[in-house]
Amino acid sequence: MKYVTLPCGEKVPALGQGSWFLGDDPATRNDEIAALQAGIERGLSLIDTAEMYGDGRAERLVGEAIAGRRDDVFLVSKVLPSNAGRERALAACEASLERLGTECLDLYLLHWQGGVPYEDTISAFEQLQRDGKIRHFGISNLDLPTTRDFQAAPGGDALQVNQLLYNLNQRGIEWELLPWLQNQGIATMAYSPFDGASLLSHDGLQQFARERDITAAQAALAWLLDHDGVLPIPKSASTARVEENAGALDMHLSEDDRAALDALFAPPNGPQELQIY
Repeated sequence: MKYVTLPCGEKVPALGQGSWFLGDDPATRNDEIAALQAGIERGLSLIDTAEMYGDGRAERLVGEAIAGRRDDVFLVSKVLPSNAGRERALAACEASLERLGTECLDLYLLHWQGGVPYEDTISAFEQLQRDGKIRHFGISNLDLPTTRDFQAAPGGDALQVNQLLYNLNQRGIEWELLPWLQNQGIATMAYSPFDGASLLSHDGLQQFARERDITAAQAALAWLLDHDGVLPIPKSASTARVEENAGALDMHLSEDDRAALDALFAPPNGPQELQIY
């Protein structure tokens, strides 16, 4: 397993698991739980979820998947901007903990920018830390100016992660935001690493993968894992897909591989507005 070191010095798996849209269909619930558990077995023990996902259904499913093995998992959840004020954040975190069946989150993120001042959100996070409800905190979907604003707010220097849309199709953060995060030592958690599913059917990426006896999913993940401080969190609803994703950890891209992928998916040539799903 490759690891990413957070600013606090803690090492976390460089390949995790997402849970967006998991828990929505009772017919696939058992398969989704089995997929998460298979990922834990393969070392994909960072699991990301959020109170927003399925209005709590994803957190409940994750809680069921990690029951009895909480200590094996680095657990991440996110608070909605509407709940990011001091009192509401404390209540939202308690609700997430109840749905997840745990007493503490390893990482708690502000899901995106809202109208609550950052100092109020950070104050809530710090209270949750003092209460033993969360260990670390971070942000999601914040561009460079707003990330700097968050970090500059009182207590914001404890920022650990910015969770961002990042994949071969969506490379805009490479212009300014990603280099800044890397320079600061702040981890980038890459969600939607397959750009929905569009990368899996991309003719050029499929050809690239066939020539190297891998799959398009493995190529997309290997490219993200090749970047310092980047931690992709693919969502998988089947154990077979989890096994496929885990195989990306065994791959190492050459300079020729990187050049071939740049030819297929051009890096940004200027600043771009932050993309959010």
